[in-house]
Amino acid sequence: MMYVVAGITAVVILILIIWFFSTWNRLIRLEENAHKSWSDIDILLNQRYDMIPNLVSIVKGYAEHEAGIFDEFAKARQAAAGALGRGDVAGVAAAEGILSGMIPRINMVSEQYPDLKANANFMDLQNKLVSLENQIADRREFYNAASTNFNKAIQMIPTNIVAGFKGCERRELWTVAAHVRENVQISF
Repeated sequence: MMYVVAGITAVVILILIIWFFSTWNRLIRLEENAHKSWSDIDILLNQRYDMIPNLVSIVKGYAEHEAGIFDEFAKARQAAAGALGRGDVAGVAAAEGILSGMIPRINMVSEQYPDLKANANFMDLQNKLVSLENQIADRREFYNAASTNFNKAIQMIPTNIVAGFKGCERRELWTVAAHVRENVQISF
């Protein structure tokens, strides 16, 4: 009888150990998916940050009296790059909201200068930026999905026990800044 109880206890302990390590590994997989998705965003944003000065310099050549826009653009780009370097999701999202709001202003300036609209370099950069914007939106969605999966896993019972041992913390989601959500006001 004693051997049966000892055997059952050993089996239960073995099952718990296997569960613990499989849960630990699952949390690592979820966390690495979130890290990778953030890294994908990082790469695309850096590509875009490298393109923006080229776009600004082309537009600047045609519209030098619009210097205020370009200074704001440069500051927003620096803020975004700094937040990205720190891995500050909320900071990147805020700076991206500012940059996204400024790109239509650059395009509006370009509308005032037909020669600029005809500039092949400007059009090429605009097309590349649009493509990058679409890729960033896709990656942002993937990042939020991966982070949400991780966040849910570390809160669920009994996985939260292993998450506590592992020291898992909630990942911040990328949210759109409030001013980006507002309707665009167009007046004639």
